[in-house]
Amino acid sequence: MTTDPGPTSKPHAAHADRFATLTFEREVAAPVSVLWQAWTAPAARAVWAAPTPSVAVEFLGADTRVGGREVSLCKVEGQPDILCEGGWMVLQPEQRSVSHEVVSREGAAQSAALVTADFEAAGERSRVAVTVQLASLAHNMAADFRSSFGAGLDNLSGVAGRTMVLQRVIKAPRTVVWGAWMDAETLPQWWGPQGFSCRTKRIDLRAGGEWVFDMIGPDGTVFPNHHVYGEVRHEDRLGYTLLWGENGPKHADAWASFEDIGDTTKVTLGMVMSTTAEFQQAMGFGAVELGMQTLGKLARFVGAE
Repeated sequence: MTTDPGPTSKPHAAHADRFATLTFEREVAAPVSVLWQAWTAPAARAVWAAPTPSVAVEFLGADTRVGGREVSLCKVEGQPDILCEGGWMVLQPEQRSVSHEVVSREGAAQSAALVTADFEAAGERSRVAVTVQLASLAHNMAADFRSSFGAGLDNLSGVAGRTMVLQRVIKAPRTVVWGAWMDAETLPQWWGPQGFSCRTKRIDLRAGGEWVFDMIGPDGTVFPNHHVYGEVRHEDRLGYTLLWGENGPKHADAWASFEDIGDTTKVTLGMVMSTTAEFQQAMGFGAVELGMQTLGKLARFVGAE
């Protein structure tokens, strides 16, 4: 006896093609604390999110907290922009994140996905395992998603390997710490390591603004600097680009975030160096210690020490 599957066979097959579970794992040559920052900080995500150099990613908004949304555009010359709208559902620092995202093109949803990332420390190295539960809403996007997401994670591994993260808890309210950082009069007074001073040419600490200045070392050596400010979220975080001198080559993509911990403020300062060579050079001349001296000066400036 033969069985006629009838008209339901093709819809069932099509239904099966729409759903896929994709898994990715990456070993990363950076501590899990750094990998977590590279994964979650919008300034770092903007560096590694594009799967190939032909794709430009523009972040329209990012709020990295549970319930926060992230909206970005993927742009390829000659093609319609791709809109990605997502949100954070779970954020367990250095352990797990869960997020959702919907990808659209020309107003039509192409896919929806639930993304779970698990992080594991391995000494000075770390590991991330990502599971993507994908629903294709247009054509079957599993192959494209696997390729582009995998390339992005490869980029993440490289970015984390050239990222420096500094953290300090300052015994002062967040409004005070933020005020000292984002005031054009006070920022130059404490910025820089011990023994360094700042000579400002121009300063405008708003989104789209800049700070053009010289850092002057204890021996009188002048180090030209140019900070170009992107996102500024009041008392939350700021992102900026570091240039070697006014309109010079880019040195790093950086961010600072501010978090209430009781009556204190946890400050995180992160920098993605432009190249691995620059990162290694910075580590060689003691960038971590010098950066921690800078945060120490901030603490003393606000009277926390």
